[in-house]
Amino acid sequence: MSAFKKVLLPVAAIAVVVGGAAYWFMKGGPIDSSSPAASAEVVPDEALMATFIASDAKGWDQLQQFGTPEAQKFVGQGVQSFQASLLKGSQLNYDKDLKPWVGNVMVAVLPSASEGTQQSDTLLVVGIKDKVRALAFANQAKSQPGVQTQESDYKGIKISATTQKDQPNSTIYSAVLSDRLVLAHKKATVEQAVDTFKGAPSFADKSGAARLMATGVDVENPIAQIYLPNYGTSVKQLIANSPQASQIPPQSMQQLDQVESLVVGVGVDDSGLRVKAKAKAKPQATAMQYKPVPGKVVAAFPTDTIALVTGQGLKAAWTTMVEQSQNVPQSQIVVDTVRQQLQAVNLDADKEVFGWMDGEFGLGAIALNQGVLSSVGFGGVLVLETSDRATAEATLTKLDAIAQKNFMRVAQRNVDGKTITEWKLPQQESVLGHGWLNQNSLFIAVGSPLIDGMTAPAKQPLDQSAAFKMVTSSLAKPNAGYFYLDMDKIMAVMNTSLLKTQTSSITPETTAMLNSIRGLGITVTQPDKTTAQVEMLLALKPKAVSLK
Repeated sequence: MSAFKKVLLPVAAIAVVVGGAAYWFMKGGPIDSSSPAASAEVVPDEALMATFIASDAKGWDQLQQFGTPEAQKFVGQGVQSFQASLLKGSQLNYDKDLKPWVGNVMVAVLPSASEGTQQSDTLLVVGIKDKVRALAFANQAKSQPGVQTQESDYKGIKISATTQKDQPNSTIYSAVLSDRLVLAHKKATVEQAVDTFKGAPSFADKSGAARLMATGVDVENPIAQIYLPNYGTSVKQLIANSPQASQIPPQSMQQLDQVESLVVGVGVDDSGLRVKAKAKAKPQATAMQYKPVPGKVVAAFPTDTIALVTGQGLKAAWTTMVEQSQNVPQSQIVVDTVRQQLQAVNLDADKEVFGWMDGEFGLGAIALNQGVLSSVGFGGVLVLETSDRATAEATLTKLDAIAQKNFMRVAQRNVDGKTITEWKLPQQESVLGHGWLNQNSLFIAVGSPLIDGMTAPAKQPLDQSAAFKMVTSSLAKPNAGYFYLDMDKIMAVMNTSLLKTQTSSITPETTAMLNSIRGLGITVTQPDKTTAQVEMLLALKPKAVSLK
């Protein structure tokens, strides 16, 4: 796509001129080129994947309502620079000459049409939403310098080969197919699009693709949608066609084959940028293990939590990995390594570690400004629910003994009626502590202030905080847990701790973008037995909010 970035729109302009602007303009009435299915009508059915990018102003205008003034400034400069690079060497203006007629865009990846090469081909389908403005632009583009064009006829359709004189390897082939302009680096790819336009099987006719485009994913103001109707086959071929990609072992390929299709939607709503990805498994695939998480563990964390991962059933996850390790070498390496490392300290990974972790869990990073970890800026807390407290306590007793043998001082104390076990370095404060929040909930905290803080119910629990609600309240429920980031608190930690030395390498543009983000929330749901959906919200600050 990098080559397309440099010459796409200038070439599109010339293509409209020499590709027969009068031909498509004088042909019959307009067709609906505004939908993914309409664009897919000229994409060959062997396409591995297709991405539909909406030019509708609603979604993009909504996105412009977010961001700090600094971020708005950098984004505006970036857009202007991008538009200028597209039209470099011409007297054309993007907003005046191109934007009025350029419609939605579909980018399709096809198997190579050339013999002797595996590299995938890319086909662009650009909707023409205003024929009159496009024809006016075509007439204006005729006088642009530095462009050489040759025409050829293919089944009654003119194909234009356009080359910039100072870039002899930049040839783009294009043709106008009714209300759509198709472009590719290879003539054979454009010819395939013409064949499809003339009646050959299209991506829109493909059963899996047609279903994906008809159902899609539910996002407000969609700005992009990605379709992979034959997920396993497409991913394998894309990997095979990419010289830089690492080859996947046969066992992993078999796992890819269990996924039938994938569709991704990107939209903009009042909260920010939302992404939903829906994967459908093949009927014969191994049944997915899914159990909604109650979400009670979130309340055990304080409001100054900067990052959190929650879920349920580490025991089941470990069991699944052990089963997969019989056929997947990479999983076998992980399983063997974990078992060996724990066996070295006389712990059985299957029984004494993962065997009792059958309830909810939460792993969080919490901001700290006191204690030995204050220079780092945060500590950590792990909360585990179990139905087998006896085994959990036996494991903790073993761990305490190991700590004592390694120069740690292990001692117990009573805090608000709860027995807390602490690990201390000689002449130092506690670095780790563990105890029970209730009959079934264990906590392990790293950082002295957090040990004391976890013994009593949080005065301001995370699940009641405005930041957490804002990021997670609109995510699908019930779900398998959350991945949560509070970007304001993360940036505060980075600016006041040892991590500040790392921020010096971050550009002002990146800092401005990060300061425009409120938080990130991700969750997974299972609408039915064969479908898994991932939802991500990048919560953004309204542009009226400025970070001080």
